[in-house]
Amino acid sequence: MGARVAVGPAPGPSTGYRVIELTPAMKKNPEVTAFFRTLEHPLKDAMEQVRTIMLGADSRITEAIKWKSPTFIYEGNIASIEPRSKKHVSVLFHQGAALPGKHPLLEGGGETVRYMRFADLEDVKKHRSHLEATVKAWCFLKDRSG
Repeated sequence: MGARVAVGPAPGPSTGYRVIELTPAMKKNPEVTAFFRTLEHPLKDAMEQVRTIMLGADSRITEAIKWKSPTFIYEGNIASIEPRSKKHVSVLFHQGAALPGKHPLLEGGGETVRYMRFADLEDVKKHRSHLEATVKAWCFLKDRSG
């Protein structure tokens, strides 16, 4: 069972704090935490929820800032949150086309990259299981090929 912690001021006029669930497996990188602390983005809450889900999907996943984006890593780059997109949360899966299984939320037709997009925080919460399954598919792929 995870611990509940208060992080940053809640969005809007409230002076309260947002509460997120941390799993014991999560290893938050201070560099990524600092990135989010200074980020001004209309979907910051949704991005932070993506971060929580990505890190909680497997205890071996780590994070770093690469390409000016929060990037999630296990035996290579899994995915990066693209902060330049302001209309939705865009998660770039660096080798998404190679993932085993079906992942209906992945978009794109190129040979390598796939995207998963979320409209807002509620959309991230609604599709949590799809995001987790996509991350776990990456870990399975790397375990099998290693």
